[in-house]
Amino acid sequence: MNGLVLIDKPAGWTSHDVVNRWRRLARTKRAGHLGTLDPMATGLLMLVTGTATRLAQFFGKHEKTYQAEVHLGSTSDTYDAEGSVIHTGVPIPCEEEIRKSLLAFQGKLQQVPPPVSAKKINGVAAYKLARKQQPVHLAPVQVEISHLEIHRVTDGAVQFTIRCSAGTYIRSIAHDLGKALGCGGILSSLRRTQSGSFSVADAYKLDELQQLADSGSLEKAVVPASQLLPEFPSVHCDELIETQIRQGREFRTSPFVVGADVPLVKAISSSGDLIAIGQLKFTNVYHPMLVL
Repeated sequence: MNGLVLIDKPAGWTSHDVVNRWRRLARTKRAGHLGTLDPMATGLLMLVTGTATRLAQFFGKHEKTYQAEVHLGSTSDTYDAEGSVIHTGVPIPCEEEIRKSLLAFQGKLQQVPPPVSAKKINGVAAYKLARKQQPVHLAPVQVEISHLEIHRVTDGAVQFTIRCSAGTYIRSIAHDLGKALGCGGILSSLRRTQSGSFSVADAYKLDELQQLADSGSLEKAVVPASQLLPEFPSVHCDELIETQIRQGREFRTSPFVVGADVPLVKAISSSGDLIAIGQLKFTNVYHPMLVL
C-alpha cells in the first residue's frame, strides 16, 4: 500500500501514536505524518505510507483550516489548557473589543512559536529546553491568516474558524490575543478540518481503520500515490520507459505537458502507478527527482 491516509485523530493521542497504530495495522515501518497535531487537538491528520513517504516534501506548503476555541482570563506555559494554567484575575473585555482584537490577526503577521513546541534551537527541540526550565528564545516567523470567522463569544470564550499558512501555531494566536486584550488567553479546543484540498469529512477514525484491517480491506483507506499532487501534470509511460526511469535515467515528454510555473511532472506507469516525480531541464528533458 503506497499512498495517503486521512485519519481523524482523537484527543489525547500524539501524532506519533497515530502513525504507530497505522504501522501496526498495515504491517509496515514506512509511514509518517504530514504536519503534527498536538495531543489535545483532534481532526485531520494526513499520513503517507509505503513508497509514498518520499512525497512528504511536496505537501509542506498547504494551507490548514481549524475550528478553535480560546478561553480568556488565563495563561499557561504551553499556551493551551494542557499546560500549567494560571488565572490572571484581570477583567475580560467586552465582546466588541474581543472581536476587534481577534479579527486584527488577519493577513500576514510575525508570530513567535510557543516555547513548548518542536521548533529547534541549536538543533534541540524547544519543548525539551522548556521542560528543563532552560530559557527558550524563538525568533518570530511570518505566517498568514487568509480567513478568520468568529462564531461565538460567550462566558469568557471565543469560538472561531481560521484558515492559515503552514507552520502557524493557533496556540500562539490564543496567547497573543490574550496579551492584546490584557487578560490572558489559552487555547482550549482545536480541530483541524482541512489541509489543502483534503477534508476531515473524508478521514477515517481509528476504529474504522481497525475494522478494515480485520476484514483484510485496509487498502480502501489509502489514496493511491498516482492520485496525489494533482497540480503536477502527468506523463504516461510504457514498460520500457518505466524500466529506464527506475534505473535512474532521464525521460522525455512534450513541452506542452507543463506550464512555466509548474516545473515538475509525474511519471505514471501503464498500470496507473506513480513511478517518479521529474524536474524540468532546459533541454526539455525531465530528470527524476524521486523514483518510487
